[in-house]
Amino acid sequence: MSSLTNPEASGQEQPFVAHLMELRDCLMRMLVAVLVAFLVLFPFANDIYIYVATPLMAQLPEGTSMIATQVASPFLTPFKLVLVSAVFLSMPYLLFQLWSFVAPGLYSHEKQLAISLLFSSILLFYLGMVFAYYAVFPLVFAFLTGTAPEGVAVMTDISHYLDFVLTLFFAFGIAFEIPVATILLVAAGITTPEDLARKRPYLIVGVFVVGMLLTPPDVISQTLLALPMWILFELGVLASRFFQQRRKASEAAQATAATGGTSAGGGSPPGEGLNTGPTVSPGGQGGKSGGEEKLIGRDLAGGNPLDPERFRPLTEEELDAIDAAEGPVYGASDEPDPPDPVDRKLKWIKELRDQEENMRVRRLLYEVLEEGDDEQRRVARNVLAQLDDR
Repeated sequence: MSSLTNPEASGQEQPFVAHLMELRDCLMRMLVAVLVAFLVLFPFANDIYIYVATPLMAQLPEGTSMIATQVASPFLTPFKLVLVSAVFLSMPYLLFQLWSFVAPGLYSHEKQLAISLLFSSILLFYLGMVFAYYAVFPLVFAFLTGTAPEGVAVMTDISHYLDFVLTLFFAFGIAFEIPVATILLVAAGITTPEDLARKRPYLIVGVFVVGMLLTPPDVISQTLLALPMWILFELGVLASRFFQQRRKASEAAQATAATGGTSAGGGSPPGEGLNTGPTVSPGGQGGKSGGEEKLIGRDLAGGNPLDPERFRPLTEEELDAIDAAEGPVYGASDEPDPPDPVDRKLKWIKELRDQEENMRVRRLLYEVLEEGDDEQRRVARNVLAQLDDR
């Protein structure tokens, strides 16, 4: 199991060479899995090829068959098919190995999203291949063999046929990943479901262009690829809207928990009700005064409103006073403090977490939620979620 840098982990980060060694072990296990699957399937190579070639052979005119135009084709073509089949069948295990290497470096909410997308992507890829074999191949081969000029015997080369069907398998498998790609775009903040819905006319044209490029030069296979891509895009938009609603609900729940679970009518945004002034006694190294615990506890529990003057951002003079008064706690490391006050607080948060000063950490986190930019607030929300998970 990998030990990539985990924002939620409490251990030391491993050196870069250790990560490379773990990646090497992961790749070796993947190679062994493919090799084992290949050895299991190889005795049935000819049977597997016959199964894959059945949609075409069912459409060939009576008295004709497939042919091999190369000397080694009768051996190499089934060999190639078995190798590709071994990779396809091993795909769940291969992705699991990659997941085991990457997962330790993810937050808990990122792991939940990644697991869902991992399983759905595998399932959709297999569904795309099944759709191509059972729905597309019979129609495509019936059309292609039926358009042969009179006097032309249709006898397809086995290696060319394999290249053709593997291209279609891959094209339909990738096309069925559209819902996953849509959710990833929305999750990354690159687009929104509303923007995707507004661009629907362009997408309809685009899927038919993609169908034309990835399929043989016939209208049937192009349409049979373009229509599922369109339907899957619509499903992806619906799924991304559901995902976006769940993410907003989760953020609202975290904000409510951070401010003490206040009701919707009397709730307050993150950071409100926090003592950001220098009225809280600094306490000692690794310790908390009783007054601070009581004040912070009342703030977190959503108590009576305090003096609004105490909820303003700290000035530079007050920050310098905190530095002087709480030197053993704030700014205790040898690294210089960042010039930005919010970045300075984030540095203090890291030091206080190492000292398990969670009450002070929460107070500073709420100040960051009030004063910081989007990136700084995102970091603060992640740290709050880690504290709540403990």
